[in-house]
Amino acid sequence: MSSKPLAGKVCIVTGATRGIGKGIALQLAEKGAKVYITGRTLDPPKGSKVGGSLRDTAQEVEARGGICVPVQCDHSKDQDIERLFEQVKRENEGQLDILVNNAYSAVNAIFSSLNVKFWEQSPSMWDDVNNVGLRNHYICSVYAARMMVPRKQGLIVNVSSSGGLRYLFNVAYGVGKEACDRMAADCGFELKKHNVAFVSLWPGAVGTETVLAKLKGNVQETMKDANIPKPMRDSEKMLSIFEQGETTEFAGQCIAAIATDPDLMKMSGKILTTVELARTYSLADVEGHGPSDYRQVNFLLRQYGHPWLAWCFPSFIRIPKWFVALAGNKFY
Repeated sequence: MSSKPLAGKVCIVTGATRGIGKGIALQLAEKGAKVYITGRTLDPPKGSKVGGSLRDTAQEVEARGGICVPVQCDHSKDQDIERLFEQVKRENEGQLDILVNNAYSAVNAIFSSLNVKFWEQSPSMWDDVNNVGLRNHYICSVYAARMMVPRKQGLIVNVSSSGGLRYLFNVAYGVGKEACDRMAADCGFELKKHNVAFVSLWPGAVGTETVLAKLKGNVQETMKDANIPKPMRDSEKMLSIFEQGETTEFAGQCIAAIATDPDLMKMSGKILTTVELARTYSLADVEGHGPSDYRQVNFLLRQYGHPWLAWCFPSFIRIPKWFVALAGNKFY
């Protein structure tokens, strides 16, 4: 296989100043694509603990020999989104091959309200989570489809999570992620006859700069108070999982793999997990890191505090996908 399987392709990765978005942009560019990256921060912010800017990502892409075009874009503003796609269309004669909907602005809001019930939060939590993390994805997909459909090819990816299946973090988060999954299914249905694929991608636990900083802060805070041991244990456990989880670039490997698969259209409208894609395409993350397999019985037993029982189950024993789907069934 060519070392540049995406040569000649034009991609957009939204929310690529840091984290998964940056990792995806690095991988797509490394494999030959011209990658447009978006974010609100053009230059490195002063005093930021986690850093991250469009120029930072662009410089790293170019240092690896890739092509990167940073575009400052506030994905909560419709006019910014429209200008982004007009620029890509103008500069590439209407060509767009891959859109990755990754922009997300709710990490701080989610971590600041963990264990707070929805009625105890401001109703604005909905917009904090789902304005950029859902509504924007739909708008970007509309503009992307208008470029892809006439050319009869393309791939749109919603970066989602297992929070769309069962409760995770808070109500607005789960509703938004399930909607991202449904968006892929329904848009994929309408795009199928035009040979444009739309998938929802579930990474596992990813040790992004922001998440690790938040978790480390939670551990430090809870360790100051001996009267709250359970949150401390929870934070420490979560920190361990994310520190050993996927790197921010692994999702990019997965997207590059499916984008070059001749059977891509068979995946359209479906939820794809990084752990399944790793097995399908023999992908490997950095040593010591990798996707968590939430269908693996021994993994689940370890997470729920039964290491001795987990030892009894070989790693190849997994919960069937149809059973996982039932976990999200609303008809009981």
